[in-house]
Amino acid sequence: MSVNVGIMGFGRLGRNMFRIANADPGVTFAAVSDLANVETLAYLLKNTTVEGEFLGELRQEGHYLVTDNQRTRVVHGSRPGDVPWDVLGVDVVIEATGMFRTRPELQKHIDSGAKAVILSTPSIGPVDRMVINGVNDEDLTASDRIISNGSSSCHALALMLKILQEKVGLKRATMTTVHAYTSDQQLSDNARGGLRWSRSAAENIIPNSSWAARAVVKLMPELEGKVDGMALNVPVSAGSNLDLVVELEKPLSAEEYNAIFAEAAEGEYKGLIGYTDEPIVSSDVIGNSCSGVVDAQATLSLNNGLIKSIVWYDNGWAYAYRLLETARRVAALVVDGEVK
Repeated sequence: MSVNVGIMGFGRLGRNMFRIANADPGVTFAAVSDLANVETLAYLLKNTTVEGEFLGELRQEGHYLVTDNQRTRVVHGSRPGDVPWDVLGVDVVIEATGMFRTRPELQKHIDSGAKAVILSTPSIGPVDRMVINGVNDEDLTASDRIISNGSSSCHALALMLKILQEKVGLKRATMTTVHAYTSDQQLSDNARGGLRWSRSAAENIIPNSSWAARAVVKLMPELEGKVDGMALNVPVSAGSNLDLVVELEKPLSAEEYNAIFAEAAEGEYKGLIGYTDEPIVSSDVIGNSCSGVVDAQATLSLNNGLIKSIVWYDNGWAYAYRLLETARRVAALVVDGEVK
């Protein structure tokens, strides 16, 4: 099913989506909305520090970003409701600013002509559904119009816990997402609302809260009170991992634990879960489209049910894939402007 996409907030995540699906005939980027001028957006799309130079022809024509496959209108909306999405031919809006996370805010995209909106972070308060690809994306219905796609950490954690729950049974788990620094951090110490967040992202490992555990428990209520976690933001530009400690219903060796994920990576969860026995580091996962790559060499087992493992992911690139997959699935539920 083809989809006409509008992106609110053309930062790294939005630009990655554009790069990934530029040549996909099933995806049309009808419009992007951002406060930056079109010249700056074209420059940042063409020249990216992490992902490298844009592959293929890219040029600016007035208020449009033009490639061999896309002609994308750039508009200057800053808030939901600023952009007339229907006039621009947009079916599905991806809200990628990270700023607007409540149902009333997201509803304004619908009121402005979008048929559905996908939030690129966990929501604040209830929405129609939170979707984790490979966990509950097949549960989407035509009435799900305001959707959260969780976060990159949510996807890595939810898939790991789902597979372990299915294969072994899970008593409890804690996780630390060791996360590349983000655009809302700063390069030098500067007064901010949060004291730790006022410190330099380029020079420090900064403890932070994480939405991932709370969000995943909403999808897997049987794990209520059994899962928690936090984040450490570290001075790398891309390439993150999930440090996961689980207590299983039965003891497994490190080899048996790894075998579960090796099988998942080649079977039902292929493309979502990856597996490697190579001695990789964070930069090696940049550009990988899996929600998580299990690092076999890092698995530790006490042979009493307690196991620690590392799951790598490119928090900017892989999550862009998941958002596009969800947009396609949502679009398949919309026909001729009417919901099935």
